[in-house]
Amino acid sequence: MKNMLKKALLFLVFTSAANFAIAQVSARCIDGQGYSTDPVTGQSFPTGERCANAVTSAVPFLRITPDARGGAMGDVGIATSADPNGMHYNQSKLAFADKNVAISATYTPWMRNLGLTDVYLAYLSGYVKLDKFQAIGFGLRYFSLGSIDFTDENGQSLGSGNPNEWELTGSYSRKLSDKFSAAIGAKFIYSNLATGRVVEGNEIKPGIAGAADISMTYKTPLKIISQKSDLTIGLAITNLGSKITYTNSVNRDFLPTNMGLGFAWRVNLDQYNTFTITSDLNKLLVPTPRPEIDEDGNGRADYKELSPVRGVFTSFSDAPGGISEEWKEVTKSIGLEYWYDDQFAIRAGYFYENYSKGNRKYLSVGLGVKYSIFGLNFSYLVPTTNNRNPLDNTLRFSLLFDFDALNADE
Repeated sequence: MKNMLKKALLFLVFTSAANFAIAQVSARCIDGQGYSTDPVTGQSFPTGERCANAVTSAVPFLRITPDARGGAMGDVGIATSADPNGMHYNQSKLAFADKNVAISATYTPWMRNLGLTDVYLAYLSGYVKLDKFQAIGFGLRYFSLGSIDFTDENGQSLGSGNPNEWELTGSYSRKLSDKFSAAIGAKFIYSNLATGRVVEGNEIKPGIAGAADISMTYKTPLKIISQKSDLTIGLAITNLGSKITYTNSVNRDFLPTNMGLGFAWRVNLDQYNTFTITSDLNKLLVPTPRPEIDEDGNGRADYKELSPVRGVFTSFSDAPGGISEEWKEVTKSIGLEYWYDDQFAIRAGYFYENYSKGNRKYLSVGLGVKYSIFGLNFSYLVPTTNNRNPLDNTLRFSLLFDFDALNADE
């Protein structure tokens, strides 16, 4: 009963917040143009900004940052040094990994600040280097939405369920030169939200989809003054695949196909101290919602009828606000990482998303420790806006296993 009340409270809080936001946007929007209202006269004036129009997709759990190291640096990871969690960010950098075999496991509480204990994201990933040029990797992501009580439109109980989603990924990466690598990955996606329930005469079924990841990494040494350093640039296109549906409907939803570009500059200050500054830019390759456009008059917005491939190309030029709005669809992250003796790390970062595209903004901090074959990373998210974040004030952790260290001890 206690958990049920908490879930009901959670639903009311987020529903009320969404309704309030919609009401505010509607009051200030005329033909997609943002307006401010004079509190005395009630007169509206153009602000020069368009109304909120966030890009959305199905199975958004695929874009949740799964590890504590990246989470501590503002959700960056495309160009950072290789570890097993590169399976999420950029699989090609695994070819540059220093270790031959490594595994990582992460547990992320979800909405824990609202008292929920059965909603979480778990992530297991790893890689094996076949030789100095090649590596194979795997990733398993599981998202539990906890126990949910279903009811009909009259409030009558329809039983309970445990909605969940998961993704299984495999990858192959290879160095094409001393400074350049590429990778391809394949994944299977399963989303079980309300299987067996009937909504408006349609039976809900699990959503199933396949997708691919393509990535590249360029890494080169730099020497600035007397300090040794290296620059890494990574490009990754992830979740490029079929659409997904939960019914027999022809109205299918896009996967969260994403293009990410990352930069990292790692400086060896001396024998014991290393410092890295890194930044990621990410854009969903999903059409901008234009529900008002239905040229064929079939009752479905035209943007929803695009094929996955056409949707990717359209996503670069379909925002009603032109190139300036396209740039607003890009999220920006910056992170800092300091290592002492390759055993103790301090991290910090910041994540920014334009207010009209979701308005996620937060600081993050974290620590890392290595000892023998084990590594442990922690991260903590600090919100900087009034918007709720499922990870507000939540501590998450990742555990890494370095099997090379085990062989060295022997």
